[in-house]
Amino acid sequence: MIKLLKYAKKYIFYTLLSPLLMVGEVIFELLIPQVMADIVETIRLTGTTDPVAQQEAIQTILALGGKMLTFALCSLFCGAMAARLASVAGMGFGAGIRNALIEKVQTFSFSNIDRFSTASLITRTTTDITTVQNTFLMLIRGLFRAPIMLVTALAICIKKSKDVTSVFGVALPIILIVLAIAGPILIKRFKAMLKKFDGFNASIQENLTNIRVVKSFVRTDYEKKKFKAANDDLYNASIYAEKLMILGEPLLMVLLYCTIFSVIVVSTKVIANGSLLVGEFTAIFTYIMQIIMSFLMTIAMVAQLFMSEASAKRIAEVLDEEPDIKDPENALETLKDASVEFKNVSFSYNEGKNIINNASFKINSGEMVGIMGATGSSKSSLVQLIARLYDVTDGEVLVGGENVKKYKLHSLRENVSMVLQKNVLFSGTIADNLRWGNKNATDEELRNACKIADADEFVSSFPDGYQTDLGQGGVNVSGGQKQRLCIARAILKSPKILILDDSTSAVDSATDARIRQGLRESLPSTTKIIIAQRVSSISDCDKIIILDNGTVNDIGTHEELLERNEIYRDVYTSQQKGTDDFDEVGGEQ
Repeated sequence: MIKLLKYAKKYIFYTLLSPLLMVGEVIFELLIPQVMADIVETIRLTGTTDPVAQQEAIQTILALGGKMLTFALCSLFCGAMAARLASVAGMGFGAGIRNALIEKVQTFSFSNIDRFSTASLITRTTTDITTVQNTFLMLIRGLFRAPIMLVTALAICIKKSKDVTSVFGVALPIILIVLAIAGPILIKRFKAMLKKFDGFNASIQENLTNIRVVKSFVRTDYEKKKFKAANDDLYNASIYAEKLMILGEPLLMVLLYCTIFSVIVVSTKVIANGSLLVGEFTAIFTYIMQIIMSFLMTIAMVAQLFMSEASAKRIAEVLDEEPDIKDPENALETLKDASVEFKNVSFSYNEGKNIINNASFKINSGEMVGIMGATGSSKSSLVQLIARLYDVTDGEVLVGGENVKKYKLHSLRENVSMVLQKNVLFSGTIADNLRWGNKNATDEELRNACKIADADEFVSSFPDGYQTDLGQGGVNVSGGQKQRLCIARAILKSPKILILDDSTSAVDSATDARIRQGLRESLPSTTKIIIAQRVSSISDCDKIIILDNGTVNDIGTHEELLERNEIYRDVYTSQQKGTDDFDEVGGEQ
């Protein structure tokens, strides 16, 4: 928790002034019981029927009442101002941590994100930060108020009557022992609960992200059961964590009420002995209630600290995480050309078994190269190494004749444009989405990029054209349209290397051919790497790389591979047979 306090620096004025005002509130609250005692004593001593004496007593009581009201109003003002300042500081503190957390996550490589999981990062950014923020807010408001109130009120009580106050000497150690035992257990249980929260968030995220797939496969009942299991896990973990607090609270209240009862019993004896005035007892009893309230507030703060400790550690884990991939010293910022070379490259996720083994090949600037292989042959993993989304396990990847590790990450990725398998569009207009590739692109540049991607025609057919509003994730365009918009967005970056990872799978062969023709004619100096399952999508490439279980099986042109490579020939034959069968069915119809 202490490590996170640096995010409150911006609000240091509010953070310091709020407790000072709280001290003022406490001082005025502590003055009120003594005034009340004076009023009680004045009433008790006014036993005369003398009108003058009675009038003087009334004047004294009114004066004391005015004094008490003034103290109460001053206390109210200080408390209200302190609460307002504390709220500003607390919310600002939480916002500062959220900003820092998101900024940190933006520096992570994919391997860092894989280590935490997206669901866990969401929980840490929301639930954990809210817990820490609430703790900080409680500490600002109570860190000075509760101890000062407790110590000062206790000192006043001791001064007025040591016999009455001695009751606390027995009760306080018992309560402190209970807290010392419960604290570590509470931290452990809340840590377990937060882990279940990660699983709960993952379940929701997965279900909502893939809701169309769930409905199309009629898997609603399965998803309900899966969510119920995650929800039950969270429920049980929460009950387990809260059980300690639920059991502890009644025990604590019993101790406190026993203390109050003991105080009353002792006070009765002391008053009977004539050692304590009734007015003084009234003040002492009020101070005792203030002590108890302060003690309860202190216990609440300690409990909140125990709960937030687990959240603070989870937040600190993210903030302390070092990105696996960072800019080197004296990093290169310019690519000499658009060539790509793999030299004996091997790669594995999380130090597991290699999924790419000893891959070596070279792609010259401006070439159009196809990559083909069975599902799971690591085609996507291979091209992600070019933009250094992951680092190789062995060997090296060269871009422009230099190892990718020598480049500044921003410069390298600015020159490598990837259209991933999962096409992602954001809420906003089509133009807004396209300008992710180039925020300063003109309308004409948007149109030209869409023409290359064979998207201009369908975009122009919309009533609002390029200003058509896309739903979240581009729900109001088809899969093929979404792919073409993503390709256009990638083209707008004017990259030296363009990678299409199975990015034309949802368009027909004729559209696919037009896109490739547009890329070849409009981007002659750009190296174009196309991952595809259809032979027709890569048959006109300058060369084709065949992957088999993470190894480079063969490299050649379409004709060369048909002649000598069994894997390529089998794929080509099966796809040709499928096309012929389709033509026959069409002919019969």
